[in-house]
Amino acid sequence: MPNVLWALQGIQEPVIKKIGGVDTVVDVRLVKKGEMSPKEFDQALTDIVNFLAYVSEPSKLQRLPLGKYVIFFLVVLAVIMYRLKKEYWKNIH
Repeated sequence: MPNVLWALQGIQEPVIKKIGGVDTVVDVRLVKKGEMSPKEFDQALTDIVNFLAYVSEPSKLQRLPLGKYVIFFLVVLAVIMYRLKKEYWKNIH
């Protein structure tokens, strides 16, 4: 896939080394500087990724805090069900 942010990042070329007889890309080197510095580009990319993660599931902010209450309810329900099972089966054995 082509790098759609190449103008912001700049043009890079791979640094290739022979490892075990196989050409391997070990790093990239900046050939031509982009519109942003590497630090600015990393911050912009972090912001974009965080925004897309939020947009993909905005209800996550409400769902995560609710999880502890659901787990607590399930634990209480499991204790009640276990005690009920013991009560039903006490005369069988």
